[in-house]
Amino acid sequence: MTTKAYAALLRGINVSGHNKVPMAELRALLTELGHSDARTYLQSGNAIFTSALGDEKALAAQLRQAIEERFGFGVDVLVRDHAYLKAVADACPFPAASLEGKQLHVTYFSEPVTASRFASLDAASHLPEEFRFGDRALYLYLPNGLGRSKLAEALVKSAPTDGVIATSRNWNTVAKLVELTQT
Repeated sequence: MTTKAYAALLRGINVSGHNKVPMAELRALLTELGHSDARTYLQSGNAIFTSALGDEKALAAQLRQAIEERFGFGVDVLVRDHAYLKAVADACPFPAASLEGKQLHVTYFSEPVTASRFASLDAASHLPEEFRFGDRALYLYLPNGLGRSKLAEALVKSAPTDGVIATSRNWNTVAKLVELTQT
């Protein structure tokens, strides 16, 4: 049986004391679900594991349900394999090597994203902040970081609420997830 390495990206946990998920318990939960090599990165919802189940959506649904049962609240979960994470990193349209990690972010989506999703957004009014589309990803160049970004705020406001899951990671985390899922 072939196994693959995956990263689970949990949205909105351990933020300002809300939706607390201790990383040791998350690792234990992944192991209980039958996955191997469970590790976590940071406290913000990044888990790495290996699994023989090759369906990212099924893995995400399984983990989402298990978290709700264990911790009593639901969280959005995306699961991506190493090949996808590496492809996203390799396709970055911005000069990642010359930027600080806080200046570059990737928002991962559960479905493909297109320009029409953000048609109401006047991108030019947010320069020098910029965004570019990728495969189920949105690259964000934010010179002053995410916390002060008017573009990031506008993207959240203009995004349709159609059940598409989105979660963002800074470039340092993007690169580390590629490294940690490498087998």
